[in-house]
Amino acid sequence: MKLLSIAIPCYNSAEYMDKCIHSLLKGGEDVEILIVDDGSVKDNTAEIADRYAAKYPTICRAIHQENAGHGGAVNTGLKNATGLYFKVVDSDDKVSGKAYMKILDFIRQQAQSEEPVDMILSNYVYDKVGQKHKKVMRYKHLIPVEKVFTWDEIGPVRPGKYILMHSIIYRTQVLRDCGLELPKHTFYVDNIFAFQPFPAVKTMYYLDVNFYWYYIGREDQSVNEQIMISRIDQQLKVNRIMIDSYTEAPIRSGKLNQYMLSYLTIITTVSSILAIRSGTEENLKKRKELWAYLKETNPTAWRKIRFSLLGLYQNIPGKIGRKIACWGYTIAQKIYGFN
Repeated sequence: MKLLSIAIPCYNSAEYMDKCIHSLLKGGEDVEILIVDDGSVKDNTAEIADRYAAKYPTICRAIHQENAGHGGAVNTGLKNATGLYFKVVDSDDKVSGKAYMKILDFIRQQAQSEEPVDMILSNYVYDKVGQKHKKVMRYKHLIPVEKVFTWDEIGPVRPGKYILMHSIIYRTQVLRDCGLELPKHTFYVDNIFAFQPFPAVKTMYYLDVNFYWYYIGREDQSVNEQIMISRIDQQLKVNRIMIDSYTEAPIRSGKLNQYMLSYLTIITTVSSILAIRSGTEENLKKRKELWAYLKETNPTAWRKIRFSLLGLYQNIPGKIGRKIACWGYTIAQKIYGFN
């Protein structure tokens, strides 16, 4: 068995996937790199994937499928994974070699354990185009460092310190046991990946190393604000799935419940603000429908989110209220550097 399976969803990724794969090859025979060609047609992504599989047959596997979107590619990676642990690395990102080795050393120890931890966390570097200072997302003020811990030991969540896909390595069986299956042809499913499985995670370990390099700021990226507005239906779909997950999950830890509710509040805020900033009556109607869905599905969560600070400022009625909501969102963008 491999220590770590790494899925790389690739869709017309020829321009940058080499850098990603090269950074992962440093793991050697301890890893399997699952290069999922998600129906690429505009470039030679498929050929590049096959070339790596031929050159490194015991490390790289090229998997070709009809286009199913980022979530569909992650599903395929998970289905084909043979490693003890599972990681997703986007084709336009990379990992740091020194941190990679430290993480593999830890996984090697876990492979000898009767009860390996369910989730491994590390830092990621927010590498935004045009910014010299690269922001590092650390969790040492939220969770214990280099010790096995549970959800009951996490601290209060600071804004901008949520655990994202870039930070996560799951034990593969945990994802299979919880039945994770991301929606196809849908962007922003990374929010589901870093949310839905959490109630199935019992033990964790955090290494304070800068492992993942998250490149952001290209105009064609899915997290560009105008692109997010154009894909607001997909954002709303993800939001609803997260509402369902939170409502249906057996959340036994009070602190995990607080964390998931807090993150759901952020996602619902983003959905609402995108609808407002779009400036269309159609999207404002969809925003109203989202809040109605939340209220109908989970009245308790609706009440807590609606009357939280974020819920209050984004629900001020009228045009003035919408302007205030957008102003607050713009300030948060500048402080936390998202989008």
